[in-house]
Amino acid sequence: MTRRGAVALAFVGALALPGASSGSPADVGAAARAVLDAQVEAWNRGDLEGFMGGYWRSPDLVFCSGATVTKGWDETLARYRQRYQSEGHEMGRLRFDGIEVIPLGEDAALARGAWRLVRRDGKEPHGLFTLLLRRLDGAWRIVHDHTSSGE
Repeated sequence: MTRRGAVALAFVGALALPGASSGSPADVGAAARAVLDAQVEAWNRGDLEGFMGGYWRSPDLVFCSGATVTKGWDETLARYRQRYQSEGHEMGRLRFDGIEVIPLGEDAALARGAWRLVRRDGKEPHGLFTLLLRRLDGAWRIVHDHTSSGE
């Protein structure tokens, strides 16, 4: 593991500790952004399970995209695998832009922004997302994801 990776892992791990965030708007915003930063880093390593670590590991997780609603962590992981790791597909390099975090209390936040993938074939799928994050058992997780595609 690189030093940068170790520092990021330690930071994200600290956020998972009870009491690591005081619940102030700045702390809630930083915690939500840390989840998203960790997701980008995992995605760009090709680590889909690491990317999914930002989501609530529950059958009650909700992921909406297009006209499809996927419920459950396992089902969401399967959807990502089919779309980005199955034969003929590549994950590409992910980035999030224009992220806004709106604290909804000490244990919840709304995050919205834009996503973009850059692929070797020159294609750049992109779109927008709105996320509901909650602090559950001391760890910040995405509990609801509504992602749209600009294609």
